Amino acid sequence: MFEADIPKTDIEIALQQLKEKYAGDEYSFEISSTSGGYQFLTKPAYQASIGILLKQQSKKRLSTSALETMAIIAYKQPITKGEMEQIRGVNCDYSVQKLLEKGLVEIKGKSESIGRPLLWGTTDQFMEYFGINNISELPTLKDFSTEDNTIGETEKQEG
Repeated sequence: MFEADIPKTDIEIALQQLKEKYAGDEYSFEISSTSGGYQFLTKPAYQASIGILLKQQSKKRLSTSALETMAIIAYKQPITKGEMEQIRGVNCDYSVQKLLEKGLVEIKGKSESIGRPLLWGTTDQFMEYFGINNISELPTLKDFSTEDNTIGETEKQEG
């Protein structure tokens, strides 16, 4: 629009000044870094009051199956629906549709495999929703191949 070259340091200085300004108690919002950008967010101390004031309905939660599918997409992206279903062991059509409707996943392209199935990945809205700037900020996966998750112990048979 303006096509002016502004040095990155000037932008960073301005952002820091704005962050400091809105950090004061007289403001109910602050500037937060999210999804590779910045946005104004309500300060935690004011969220309940503003929610009541606006008669804000709580966000509808994702179902367990949608959360499982979301996690698979987030950690394995880009991934085909067939690969998701192989991991989950059940059909993922409904979960993927719900995630798509909520804007948390999107089509990232087509696989080079037979039939050229769609590849799925997360959106910027996913990162905003979960409060991360980059996929690398996701928690690391536990190694579930360890024996920590077993119930009881098997006895060693002597031969």
